[in-house]
Amino acid sequence: MLRCLYVDLDGTLLGRDGALLRAGDGSFSLLGARALEACARADVEVVIYSGRRQLTCFYDARVLGIGAYIFEAGAGVVLDGELQWLTGDFVPRDGETVFDQIEATGAPKLLLEHFAGRLEYHAPWHTGREVSHLFRGRVDAFEADELLERSGHGDLRLVDNGGIHPIGPGMEDARAYHLVPRSASKGRAVAWHMRARGYRREDCIAVGDSREDLGAAAAVSSFWLVANGLERDPTIRGALTQNCRVCKESNGAGVYEAVMTELAERR
Repeated sequence: MLRCLYVDLDGTLLGRDGALLRAGDGSFSLLGARALEACARADVEVVIYSGRRQLTCFYDARVLGIGAYIFEAGAGVVLDGELQWLTGDFVPRDGETVFDQIEATGAPKLLLEHFAGRLEYHAPWHTGREVSHLFRGRVDAFEADELLERSGHGDLRLVDNGGIHPIGPGMEDARAYHLVPRSASKGRAVAWHMRARGYRREDCIAVGDSREDLGAAAAVSSFWLVANGLERDPTIRGALTQNCRVCKESNGAGVYEAVMTELAERR
């Protein structure tokens, strides 16, 4: 039986402008909500795994009727009201957030200077964060990680969290990036939640649109990449593993496709 669905929000379950009831092109769609309904009918737990802030995910989960969520690209998990940090040696202490500690390393400034003109803070969503420094632009995350390593910041990494809706001229191909502790990842957070719930690999699937979402493939039986994820980043096809499947549909319709296919195949 399918027991748990891990699903990304922006670019996956949500459509244009982060709306549940909109498709990627902005048209009205109930398919994302129907995917959640199908899970409820089949007694499948739904867990958000997102780059959004903890408080934002709290309200998202409340609106969607979800009891667990993973926030800031795997930096933390909230399970039935209990918070678990997954940030390694970076932990909130002495009044300092993990965000503050990362700021103090100088790594954000390093990235902004090195990728000047190609990377900037993702205003206004970069404020009020507890862990990750959120950027937007178009850079090679692997190149960024090599730069961080060479500069003595090997305990940090830059996460490519997928495409964003264009918010101005020149941003048509912009992507969201999170600077996080190296130990933090969506895949690790999914695995932590599975252990906490006692789920087996074959009990769970994940749906997402980015390379960071794809990290969950190592923990679950099937990872589904929504069609718009491949359209925005064709190179991601080379990173797909044997248990990855590509949806024919985008955004919420793709999540619905994945859920209904999995439920039908498991009968």
